[in-house]
Amino acid sequence: MEPIKIDITILAPVQKVWEYYNEPKHIVKWNFAHETWQCPSSENDLRVGGKFKTRMEAKDGSFGFDFEGIYDEVIPNERIEYHMEDGRKVDIFFDSVDENTTSVKITFDPEKQNSVEMQRDGWYAILNNFHKYVENN
Repeated sequence: MEPIKIDITILAPVQKVWEYYNEPKHIVKWNFAHETWQCPSSENDLRVGGKFKTRMEAKDGSFGFDFEGIYDEVIPNERIEYHMEDGRKVDIFFDSVDENTTSVKITFDPEKQNSVEMQRDGWYAILNNFHKYVENN
């Protein structure tokens, strides 16, 4: 299957976008696709070989899961590459358009359980939440 690509432009400097994307105290505020969900915890060891683990769950407690991965490449304010436990790869590029604008591009390998459209929509909803959080804080 072809990797899925999504991107968004955020009106904030790349350093702030990078920090809000990677610091657990911020991750828990934006990392969910819908308002009926939450992100109660996040751990992030942002270095090559380091691991991250983010808990995502429905607010009503009906469902939840840990989203985990291991970093393969980390270039501060520019790029993150990691792989998940099942081997799928994710590539994130942070591009400073100008001093107050940052483009974030994500490419990820799809899983087989859900449709490509559903996966793209879910990841994009999370990225859009992130976008709103960065611009409003």
